[in-house]
Amino acid sequence: PSPRLHLLPLFFATRKRRRQTIPQTRPRPRAELRLSASRLPPFLFHRRRARRRLALPAPAEAPSLPRGRHAGGVSGSVPRVGRLRPASNRGARRLAHKKISPMPLLNKKPFSLLEPPKDLDPKEKVFQIRFTKEIFRDYQDYLKRINLYRQRVWTCKMSGKSNLTFEEALVSEHKAMEKAQSLPTELMAHVLRLTQYSHLGLHELVNKIYASLQEEVFEGIELHAKRDGAVAPCKILKILDSGGTKMCEVGWIGQGKTVTKTSVMRAADLFYRRAPVSRNTLKVFIKDATSQSTPWVIHDHLAKNYGIPIDPPENYEGLQKKARKRLENGIIEDGRKKLKKDGDAYVPIKYPIDDLLIKPDADDPTSFKRPPLATEFRVPRCSVGDLLMVWDFCLSFGRTLNLSPFPLTDLENAICHKESNVLLVEIHTAMLLLLIKDKGDYFTVLQNKERKLKVNLLKWPEYLCDFLEMTKIEELSSNIATVRRGYYGLIDTNIKLKILCELVEEAIQTSAIREILSERMDQKQALNATKRENTRKDKEEQNLSTDIALSNEENQTGAVQDGNENVDEPVRGKEEKDKSSISRSKAEGKRHLVRHLDTEMEKLSIRSSPLGKDRHYNRYWFFKREGRLFIESADSREWGYYSSKEELDALMGSLNVKGIRERALKRQLEKFYNKISNALEKRSKDIANKMLVEEGVLRRSTRVRAQPKDNPSMAFLKYVNKWKDN
Repeated sequence: PSPRLHLLPLFFATRKRRRQTIPQTRPRPRAELRLSASRLPPFLFHRRRARRRLALPAPAEAPSLPRGRHAGGVSGSVPRVGRLRPASNRGARRLAHKKISPMPLLNKKPFSLLEPPKDLDPKEKVFQIRFTKEIFRDYQDYLKRINLYRQRVWTCKMSGKSNLTFEEALVSEHKAMEKAQSLPTELMAHVLRLTQYSHLGLHELVNKIYASLQEEVFEGIELHAKRDGAVAPCKILKILDSGGTKMCEVGWIGQGKTVTKTSVMRAADLFYRRAPVSRNTLKVFIKDATSQSTPWVIHDHLAKNYGIPIDPPENYEGLQKKARKRLENGIIEDGRKKLKKDGDAYVPIKYPIDDLLIKPDADDPTSFKRPPLATEFRVPRCSVGDLLMVWDFCLSFGRTLNLSPFPLTDLENAICHKESNVLLVEIHTAMLLLLIKDKGDYFTVLQNKERKLKVNLLKWPEYLCDFLEMTKIEELSSNIATVRRGYYGLIDTNIKLKILCELVEEAIQTSAIREILSERMDQKQALNATKRENTRKDKEEQNLSTDIALSNEENQTGAVQDGNENVDEPVRGKEEKDKSSISRSKAEGKRHLVRHLDTEMEKLSIRSSPLGKDRHYNRYWFFKREGRLFIESADSREWGYYSSKEELDALMGSLNVKGIRERALKRQLEKFYNKISNALEKRSKDIANKMLVEEGVLRRSTRVRAQPKDNPSMAFLKYVNKWKDN
């Protein structure tokens, strides 16, 4: 990843490729958006990597085996390797000393790898499985083993995920191990101490530890406290005990995570803005740190390292008997009864499940076929993500750039135009001026060349050439001569977008943009706090009204029993009507406040997130300033869009809610349905009006030659920057 990741979380991520594993058995229908390897635009945080399928290797000579060790270097079961090659002795030694991770479970039972054949001749032809290093003399045995690893009968021992292939289970265990290692070392001793010889189930134990971590304080942990009337981050340097009151010596954290000043505070005045560790991390850590679970017993080396007693408690035998009895009765930790191992019973599928595991059913949505995607882009489809990123950045930070808004289609037409145009000139000029004001690397380059620190519309190509030289990217710097001669419009469309993306990446690092992002994050946190406070007050009012209603009902019942029934019925009815009208007005006011807070939160959004994914991992994007629903393939090489309300309805009807991804996507589409459908209809009306204008232009052109600026597709030529700082 890029060394500039300290700028995140931002609305944009680094341009460097991030990749994430995708199940290898995913179908690749031609009608769907296909997968390949490509860079996502910076505003897309998720990276994907298409997993290569297993292939059958050709026979190869067996590697020379070091004495007493397993050879671990022959590979060739993957197309990218192409051939088998022997491992060096040093590689084999490194493999032998490597820590072995937990092995996936086969049908939820322990599984062991095969030992290498004995008396292997270095020149003997063998077959080896890439990811387990198992060696086979017989090709049929090799095929049987490979087919077993491809079946979805494996379970991740760490996370409990099932219905996986062997490789997917290995990946899941690797991620779980990384998550377990992410637990701060300052908390490990406390977590291990609460885990040792606990008889609680995993869920209850995790909740107990999670609650205790939020109540306790530990040396070396970063928290927050009030300082000079504002909340500031601090780090506990030392825990003191002053007459029964726990005191802490804290260091106030400044820029660069450095301690600027120390103070002594009460532990009760320190608080976490968020939990120091998640429940899922605790769950994985406990599984990794223990050797048994009934009761929980941590590994001896961990107990020794962290000073945890290894002697069992007095009631240890009773705990073991209780655990054995629970297992014999077939009862799991949450109290639900388990099916007997010798009993055959049908276990219904509990939806939602992974979308690719769903088999066709009569109940599945078949009334709507998924509409085909429109792909009418003027830029190459692999560059649509870059186009969206540049456009969204310019609109999100237009006030800082002194750049007034413009439609996405105008930017697309301007980039594809073969001549220099005012819109592109204004965008480049605004970003270059922002870099100059920041007084960073680009500012130093201009000073060394003794250029004026004012970019104008005539000499902007020279300043752009200086920027391209600074980037030292050969693909971009090779166009410097063309830009310097004034033929920027003749550069390839992909290169223009890459230049703009590079400018955006530099602009993200400027202090002006970072200050805006910091302010928005603080404002969002304040709005979230307001929403939580309103929710708390609503619950208190609801509980209070319930108590009042119950007390009134008891009083009325007591009055009837005492014989006091002479109550003025009209007066009571009027009071009830007044109360109901007051409650309705209060409810309407609360709804209005919630809508207002949601609107403000949307305005302060600092990153665009996809609405969700479909079964094939295609991502769905909606931008509030563009009346289209964009669809991006899992690798970002292909893009399409829907532009009508009918297509949106057909899409929602085709989503299968039995799948995890499509259920979540449908919920998001239902949540923002009115907003998306209104934007689609507005765009359709605008296009119809433009078509009428174009027809008028064509009719006039038969008598009088029409000027290019009269054509709506050339509207970018009439762009005027209304926010320009003169």
